[in-house]
Amino acid sequence: MSALLIYKFLHIFFMVAWFAGIFYLPRLFVYHALTEDRNSRSMLKIMERRLLFFVTPFAFLTTIFGVLMIIEYGREWFRMSMWLHYKLVFVILLAIYHAYCFKLLADFKHDRNTRSDRFYRIFNEFPVLLLLAIVFLAIVKPTL
Repeated sequence: MSALLIYKFLHIFFMVAWFAGIFYLPRLFVYHALTEDRNSRSMLKIMERRLLFFVTPFAFLTTIFGVLMIIEYGREWFRMSMWLHYKLVFVILLAIYHAYCFKLLADFKHDRNTRSDRFYRIFNEFPVLLLLAIVFLAIVKPTL
């Protein structure tokens, strides 16, 4: 078994785990924006914090194993793989989205949320679109 296959396996595994959390966290934000009950808000604050801090290492591990794959494939392959450059743009957008979740988490923690549940419902769709684009590029590898 080659190092490349191990890196690829771990990259995909941690990416799936990362997305599982990134899909669920905004759903918690929806519920948090809707609730008026103090006990429910306290529980949601705990759940949001734990989930975000649980999935953040998966984001780093996804990145680490992705970079190791690029290194394994080599500089020339990277230069010629324009699809990967576009994929990396989407990954950077996902990282920005993930970082923004920390800001939203802080807003909820300090009871400063000003956004509606509708905002969070729409916000919840963004990583789905990113995943669609990322997987498409990784599987189809179009010549761009």
